[in-house]
Amino acid sequence: MSTRFAIVQRSNALAAEDLPLPELTKSQVLVKIANSSLNPTDVQSFDGDAFGDGAVLGCDFAGVVEKVGSEVTRYKVGDKIAALIWGGEIEGLGAYSTYCVAEEAVSFKVPSGLDFTSASTVPLAANTAWLALFSKDSLNIPKTNSSETSLLVWGGSSTVGAYTIQIAKKHGFNVVTTCSPHNFDVVKKHGATYVFDYNDPKVAENIAKAVPDLAYGFDCIGNSTSSTLSGQAMGSKEGSVICTVRPGKANTENVPSNVKVTDVLVFTAFLKPHVYETVYKWDTHPEDHALSKEMYEKIPEWTQDGSLVPQKPRDMGKLSVDSLKEAMELNRQGKVSNEKLCFQVASF
Repeated sequence: MSTRFAIVQRSNALAAEDLPLPELTKSQVLVKIANSSLNPTDVQSFDGDAFGDGAVLGCDFAGVVEKVGSEVTRYKVGDKIAALIWGGEIEGLGAYSTYCVAEEAVSFKVPSGLDFTSASTVPLAANTAWLALFSKDSLNIPKTNSSETSLLVWGGSSTVGAYTIQIAKKHGFNVVTTCSPHNFDVVKKHGATYVFDYNDPKVAENIAKAVPDLAYGFDCIGNSTSSTLSGQAMGSKEGSVICTVRPGKANTENVPSNVKVTDVLVFTAFLKPHVYETVYKWDTHPEDHALSKEMYEKIPEWTQDGSLVPQKPRDMGKLSVDSLKEAMELNRQGKVSNEKLCFQVASF
């Protein structure tokens, strides 16, 4: 087979097309995709026409290796893997396709007992959580098992929030989170010690009173309200820091001045510079690449021992223009909670 099916952006619309198979670099493998999943960044990139005509969006996928680059050592043909790609950054490359390339260092082998659908919920969100916590440009929390480290996770029932809570708990942190009351039990099961209703008018005040030693916060929602309240929850002390999931520190103008603001871009996991909408630019980040590689090597063990439970998938059916449009609209309307929208791409 020399072509593949893909959902392609054309003139601010989506179209089903046949494209050539992508070519490999030495560090990549070619993957026949079984499942892919939607991320908010896909919707933002489409709505903002970030990558223009010819973009294939989609950042999370899982499938079977069909071809291996000359320098790849961890995988062989037939292996089941899940991987991250910045769908749209390179024309024609993205997870909304029957085939995609995966970087060896930014992917993991799917262990027995983990299905493709669940595996496809992991890469972007878990990698975002990991870098937000430990990158020197984000929260830069020491990776020591210490219950003395208190962390606020704003939006704990989001996919990024769910993985952040679990990773933080695994490292011994005292986790405080916000979500809707119907998700309280879920985030507690993931490892949150304190849970607050984000709709409570006094939520920031209540968090600051309950956990006065809060030094770190991660806003997994990234709007003006969530960032402002995350900052207020840190209290009036100096030296606290929050990280926003929105690259470029968007929507953080009203964060209190005593709180330092950082951000996270998951795609610094790739050993290359990035440009987004011609406005945002990131240099190659070897430290984030190495940090991400460390995480991907650990994920199979974490999913098998139960310390990292994949987000609940919601089956959107076969990948098509219509199913992708439907998923994007659910995201726009805020109708995605404690779940990840997933697509069936190929059967094995």
